[in-house]
Amino acid sequence: MNTALPALAAVLLDWLFGEPRRFHPLVGFGRLAAVTERRFFRDSDTNPFIRRIQGMFALTILLAPFTAMAAFISGLPYAGPIFGALVLYSALGHRSLHDHARPVAAALRAGDEDGARRLVSRMVSRDSAALDIPAAAVESVLENGNDGVFGALFWFAVAGAPGAVLYRLANTLDAMWGYRNERYLHFGWAAARFDDLINYIPARLTAASYALLGRTGQAFSCWRRQAPHWNSPNAGPVMAAGAGALGVSIGGPARYEGEWHDRPVLGLGPAPVTEDIERSLALVRRCVYLWLGVFLAGGMFLA
Repeated sequence: MNTALPALAAVLLDWLFGEPRRFHPLVGFGRLAAVTERRFFRDSDTNPFIRRIQGMFALTILLAPFTAMAAFISGLPYAGPIFGALVLYSALGHRSLHDHARPVAAALRAGDEDGARRLVSRMVSRDSAALDIPAAAVESVLENGNDGVFGALFWFAVAGAPGAVLYRLANTLDAMWGYRNERYLHFGWAAARFDDLINYIPARLTAASYALLGRTGQAFSCWRRQAPHWNSPNAGPVMAAGAGALGVSIGGPARYEGEWHDRPVLGLGPAPVTEDIERSLALVRRCVYLWLGVFLAGGMFLA
């Protein structure tokens, strides 16, 4: 119950209040990461090995102190469980998924395609002028179900507040540095690989959850056949299983910074339409209920 009750409280706080509007911890962490990057990234060092070492040091310096601090505070009597709930609340993005995706669907229903395209551009990194709006929104909801919800819940269940802190900060650094461009290909290598590592199990649990609460056989089939062809080892299972569970097709060619990239199609069925955005959100919600139910059942069994 030391995991179940703080997790339930965190999910409720997130749903009631969403992400903190002011003084969000991740905003301050992002600024600290930018300062650290300027300290370690030197334009004169072009050797790939040196760049990777710089990135590894930057990653370690940013993750270790906050994780250790969370471990110390979470061990305090009485204050520990409260701290854990607040940490997990800060790490969750369940309400944020809805706050970003539902306005896209509302704009489409109102016939405001330009507004919907502008809104969905906040959810994806692809060129908004060249994307299918409902498909892009569904892709983002499914992928961020793992990155913004289930990954944090998994690591909180495994390691409490320190696990949630480590996961969310590592995920933030991957979002900042995990690009395959000239600047970050080597400097961001450690952040990207570490994020792949800590997401390996949560992503597959997320994919299994999508499958169990959707079109199960189809979802597992899409996961098995299609995920190995996706360029991300963790996003592939999540998105393939999610699309299969919903009975839609996502993926396909996409344009990034003016260049087209060939991506495989994931899922099975027609391309998503406006109503599928809400269906994808509903799938994530059902999986949240499932995970909380497992936490509570496990807590009562072990009590």
